[in-house]
Amino acid sequence: MKRRSFLGHALLTPVLLSWARLRAAGAPSDALLAGPMLGYAELTETVIWLQTRRPARVQVRYWKRGEAGKSHLSEEIRTASAGDHIARFILSGLDFGTQYDYEIYIDGERVERPYEMSFQTQPMWRWRTEPPAFKVAFGSCNYVNDPPFDRPGTPYGDSPEVFAAIVKRRPELMLWLGDNCYYREADWMTESGMRYRCAHTRAQEAVQPLLAATHHYAIWDDHDYGPNDSDRTYRGRDVSLKIFKDYWANPSYGTSETPGVFGRFEWGDIEFFMLDDRYHRSPNRISEKAADKAMFGEAQMRWLAESLRASEAPFKIVVGGNQMLNPLNRFEGFNQFPVEQKKLLDFIREEKIPGVVFLSGDRHYAELLRRTDPGMYPLYDFTSSSLTAGYAKPAPIEDNNPARVPGTLVVEKHNFGLLEFSGPRTARILTMTCVDSEGRELWKHEIKASELQFPGIR
Repeated sequence: MKRRSFLGHALLTPVLLSWARLRAAGAPSDALLAGPMLGYAELTETVIWLQTRRPARVQVRYWKRGEAGKSHLSEEIRTASAGDHIARFILSGLDFGTQYDYEIYIDGERVERPYEMSFQTQPMWRWRTEPPAFKVAFGSCNYVNDPPFDRPGTPYGDSPEVFAAIVKRRPELMLWLGDNCYYREADWMTESGMRYRCAHTRAQEAVQPLLAATHHYAIWDDHDYGPNDSDRTYRGRDVSLKIFKDYWANPSYGTSETPGVFGRFEWGDIEFFMLDDRYHRSPNRISEKAADKAMFGEAQMRWLAESLRASEAPFKIVVGGNQMLNPLNRFEGFNQFPVEQKKLLDFIREEKIPGVVFLSGDRHYAELLRRTDPGMYPLYDFTSSSLTAGYAKPAPIEDNNPARVPGTLVVEKHNFGLLEFSGPRTARILTMTCVDSEGRELWKHEIKASELQFPGIR
């Protein structure tokens, strides 16, 4: 008996042992491993994601705020190990512009949580009212320490207090700009390793209140796609894409012809264009002079160009994992792909696409950059990083970056970005704020939609 027990434990890998610890559950109320997390929200539909520690029967009860006596009960979903014990509830037939509260039941018992659990549908504003004012939080680089897998020395992950600061701002939605978890060497070459890392990160206690009451949309960067600086040659990219779809609840992923995590969605009158900077990416070391060196690839760039041309939004928020406009970035910025970058910027100018604003992550610090080319309105790139991973400072060549917006500063501490959209339909305003992990505003910059127009074009 003792020998069999010893051999059984000896044959368990660190990943299996770690999975066993994640899945260890005591009372039924402990059966919820991660979530609930809100995914996309539309006018009459939303999705709620959660993960249990073991096979379980799961349901969601929900009701309009203040009307708990008129609740609805979702269909029952049975979680299974084959799907990482994940359940995804699509709640349809909802009233638009409405706040709902909800609760989770596992094996017939209500799961108690000490924080708000609520979701909302988007308002039906067109032809009726002015567009809604709303807030969007965003950030990148969330590293959760896991000693058996981490490098020796000082832990790379830091205090997760930033998530409480985001919750206090009560944004309607949160954009995750990549490196949302960090695959380690033991993770990125096996599906089981990547699934363990996603589950371990998603179970982070401090992030649960944010997941439960804010709608989440995500793209990836290298560390939650594969190895550091990984590209389209990464052998696990299709497995990684499958896992990403399992752990996030975006409204779409790529197109029927072109795989990836890119997609577009609207909130109110604002449109967001989420980009995939890894699945189709050329190796960074290919010469910048190569005409076909690409961060996004021809098919995705065509999708982006056509989507921007079709959009009528006053602000078109283009979301990328890497910096999009920094002229001095010597790491993984879009400037390292000059042919593709020029095609996009030329298209915006030649087609006179108004209202484009870029968001980015990756750099482990925050800054606001601005680019003004002849015949073009100012283009902004708001970089926010990191949420919990180690922070850094710009390379010396960037110390006096001429593209940095006066009145803002480089933030070399944990932070998140905040976008606030306000004003009437004909005079929309975007206020961009950099906020640190303690909730302090470090700088703020306001842009009027009228400033991002071509002369004579309305």
